Amino acid sequence: MMRPFYMVAALGCYTAFFVAFVYLVGFLAGLPMLPTHVDKGIVSDPVTATVWNLGLIALFGLQHSVMARPAFKAAWTRIVPPALERSFYCLASAIVLALLYRFWHPIPAVIWDIGNPLARNLIWGLFLAGFGIVFISTWLINHFELFGLAQAWNAGRGSNPAAPTMRTPLFYKLVRHPLYTGFLIAFWAAPTMTAGHLLFAAGMTVYIFIGIHHEERDLMGTFGADYASYRQKVGKVIPGVGKG
Repeated sequence: MMRPFYMVAALGCYTAFFVAFVYLVGFLAGLPMLPTHVDKGIVSDPVTATVWNLGLIALFGLQHSVMARPAFKAAWTRIVPPALERSFYCLASAIVLALLYRFWHPIPAVIWDIGNPLARNLIWGLFLAGFGIVFISTWLINHFELFGLAQAWNAGRGSNPAAPTMRTPLFYKLVRHPLYTGFLIAFWAAPTMTAGHLLFAAGMTVYIFIGIHHEERDLMGTFGADYASYRQKVGKVIPGVGKG
């Protein structure tokens, strides 16, 4: 009876996260048809906006980091089926992103504004390339496992998950964390950078490097000497930079 439920639940969580991810692209691009975006939302003074926005970024960072840690997973899977642990992580991420979109306070002061049309188009190209790197990277490491679908499918079939194996396809030969590389490009590639967008980009950048620290510790625990050797050869988020 539970097997069909696993897949339905996993698909629901995946859909919620996919919608939240697509909205993030529009949120940062400032698409005018959206109800909120990085420069459109709750109006307040700059100090109040900064406090609110930092709190929203911190909430995202805490959820993303805490729920990804092995100790949390071990405790969490005493409550939820292990096959849905990753799916519920994705659902929680979607909820936190939705809260960020809903309660974001824009800070409209302009930090820079690129007037040259060619330069603006090049920057928008970088923005889209950043999200393209993110999307492609999910498939390089196993898109369906990353978002919880593979775990639910295996549980539904009564099969055991495969043991983790260390792979370094394509982008992973250049940087250890191409997902984060893509996000950093997308966050900072803005032809018009407002103070609110700058706060978002800076706050998420801080979270990314905190997240990398914890993630690498977990990867060392999983892959040991193989990952240590990989770290010595490949940069962190920029090719050649941050080895070791």
